[in-house]
Amino acid sequence: MQKGLLAKKIGMLSVWNDAGEQVAVTAVQAGPCPVLQVKTKEKDGYSSIQIGFGDIAEKSVVKSAKGHQKVAKEKAGKYVREAIELRDYATDKQAGDALTCDQFQPGEKIYVTGTSKGKGFAGVVKRYKFGGGRMSHGSKFHRQPGSIGNRKTPGEVMKGKKMPGHKGARNATVKNVEIFRILPEQNVVLLKGAIPGVKGATVFLYQN
Repeated sequence: MQKGLLAKKIGMLSVWNDAGEQVAVTAVQAGPCPVLQVKTKEKDGYSSIQIGFGDIAEKSVVKSAKGHQKVAKEKAGKYVREAIELRDYATDKQAGDALTCDQFQPGEKIYVTGTSKGKGFAGVVKRYKFGGGRMSHGSKFHRQPGSIGNRKTPGEVMKGKKMPGHKGARNATVKNVEIFRILPEQNVVLLKGAIPGVKGATVFLYQN
């Protein structure tokens, strides 16, 4: 992994590029992310760093997390709410240092991973875009899923069958999202288009 950063989704807005064209972008607060731990091949068998993001009250931090974040807390002055490990991350950062959005450049293509919006319980028409049946008066097959299996053979509903259930609220990744603009003073990154998650959700920006 070449680059990576945790961020908070602020929302979407419209901006104009140099050609005077209107562009829809998503604003995210990218970092600063304090380094909680550094692992090396000599000591741990692989190289990685663990970074954190978001504030949390000291009374809400468990004892094990307090010990793990001790060095970062002394430098950053706060405990973090979330953490993620970046493997094979080439950096000279030490525990307590911070990663910021200046590692990215406008025009770069990145991956964005987050939790998609939850839509609640949904039927097959909304969840999987099934065509459904006729809407005429005599039909009794308006929005039903139809047959879900055979009779004696195999005598069961096959695993993975598309049926009604909870829609959304799943891990989702959008690839090749272009960085439109970076505002380093505010730790804000503008990304072209939409990304997963609700306003205020934590997302992961990275390059493979």
